[in-house]
Amino acid sequence: MQNPGALIASRVRNFLLCGLIASLSACSPKSTNGPKPLRVGMELSTPPFEMVDASGNPDGVGVRLAEALAKQLGRPLDIEVMAFKGLETALKTGNIDIILSSMTDTPKRRESIEFSDAYCKIGLALLVAKDSNIKGPDDLNQPGRKIVARLGTTAVDFVKSNFPKAELVLLDQNAACLLEVTQKKADAFIYDQLSILKLHLTQPENTRALLEPLQSESWAMALRKDEPELKQQINAFLKDFRASGGMDALGEKYLKAEKTALKERGVPFVLE
Repeated sequence: MQNPGALIASRVRNFLLCGLIASLSACSPKSTNGPKPLRVGMELSTPPFEMVDASGNPDGVGVRLAEALAKQLGRPLDIEVMAFKGLETALKTGNIDIILSSMTDTPKRRESIEFSDAYCKIGLALLVAKDSNIKGPDDLNQPGRKIVARLGTTAVDFVKSNFPKAELVLLDQNAACLLEVTQKKADAFIYDQLSILKLHLTQPENTRALLEPLQSESWAMALRKDEPELKQQINAFLKDFRASGGMDALGEKYLKAEKTALKERGVPFVLE
C-alpha cells in the first residue's frame, strides 16, 4: 500500500500541474482553423425547398442557396435542422446565424429580426377535397367551416383576420394538414402556393389546388438586427446569384413540374 503522505503529495502535484495547464490554456489565444461556420437554421419538411434526399441528406432549393452563400462568403456551412416554430428563438439567442427556411418577410417579424432581399415571391393558396363545394375564399368564412394551417406560419394570422367565423385547426406538419383535408376533417388547408401545388400533385384524385393567391408574400433570409454587414453580404450574393443564372438553374432542377403546372393555371412562377 502507498504511504498516505506520499499519496497526498502526489495528488497535490497533479492538482498543481492541472491548474498550470488550465492557466496556460486560458492565457493563450484560442487557435482557429479558418473562418467561423455559417450556421443556417431550417426545417427540412417543405419540399422542394427544404427536404431530405433518398439518403437522408439535406436537399432542395433552400439547401443549395445556403451552400452557394457559404461558398461566396468563404465560410464552411453548418445546417441546423429544427422545427419551424423554434427558428426565430434560435436566431435571437445566437444559436444560428441566419434562417433560410421558406420564411415570409412580415412587418410583425421585422419588429425583432431583420430580413434580406427576397429570393422568392409567392402567395397563400387553398387545398380542398376533390368533391368539395368550396370555390374560393368567399366560401370559407362561415360557421361550421374548419380551416387547417401550420403552426408559426403567416397563414395562421391570415385565417384569424379574414375568416373569423370559421374554426382554425393548427398542426405542425404538411402531411398532417393534407390528411385533414383528404379525410374531410377540415374544409381547407391554407399555405404557400408551391406547397399546396406539391401536395395536390401527390393526391390529385383526392384534392384540388386553388392557386389564385389569397395574399402575396416574399420569402427572404432572416438574420439578427445587429448584423448589417452580413445583410449586405447576403443581398450582394442574391444579386450575383440571380444574375449568373443560379435561380433559373434551381428552378429547372427542383421546380420544373411546378413551373409547368403554374403556367398551365395562369399563375406566375415564383422563384426570383
